Amino acid sequence: MTIIRKIVSVLIAHGNAMTGELLAGALNRQPHIRVTARANTSEEVLESIQSTALDVALISATLADGPLSGLGALRQMRECCPELKAVVLVESPDPSLIIDAFRAGAKGVFCPSRSAFKSLCRCVDRVSEGQVWASSSELVQVLEAFAQLAPMRVVNADGMRLLTKREEEVVSLLVEGMQNREIARELNLSEHTIKNYLFHIFDKLGVSSRVELILYAVSSTKRMQIAGIDGRAIDKNGIDRAEDSDDLSQGAA
Repeated sequence: MTIIRKIVSVLIAHGNAMTGELLAGALNRQPHIRVTARANTSEEVLESIQSTALDVALISATLADGPLSGLGALRQMRECCPELKAVVLVESPDPSLIIDAFRAGAKGVFCPSRSAFKSLCRCVDRVSEGQVWASSSELVQVLEAFAQLAPMRVVNADGMRLLTKREEEVVSLLVEGMQNREIARELNLSEHTIKNYLFHIFDKLGVSSRVELILYAVSSTKRMQIAGIDGRAIDKNGIDRAEDSDDLSQGAA
């Protein structure tokens, strides 16, 4: 039986016009990917996301208007179009750059010089489905950085859990890659209720975004397992290791 795949609409924002054109041509040869917008500057990125229906934005860390301007554009994009998923393209896997990209709101990071083109296509697919994409080494860097910024608070000083059983269920489903609507359907709750749960979870754990919550949950689960503590609700993170590379796609929404 032939499986009909959803067409993924992509924005390519790159400081080098020729590189962006070549990348667009290669992606457009994929049957389920369409590059529907191109940009070279931060201003063009913002104009594109406001005028074009997009699923994924591939944004180079540095655009034509200056070093790391792509991260600035990503922060602005996150404010005006929070549902649009972004992947930051980096020239080298610099740890500070990787961490800054996720802090800016990226759902993935990709280094074209170190990975095959088919891995980029897989990255676009996974991120469009609501997952987070990073290599294993990049994921370790982000987890270590986040661990330094956000101390473990799954239990308080008295050893009592900070999250209720229902909140743990919401986190578990979020880690599996479900969107609010899917979580609501799974738990037989309203989407508004799920948003309220997430608001309280963010407040209790000291995180500010869904990506941070995913990374926090994965990191905390690993620590609890090492310590012999039951991590029942968030022990289903489902890391998907690519067969031909060390890329990881971590479920997220």
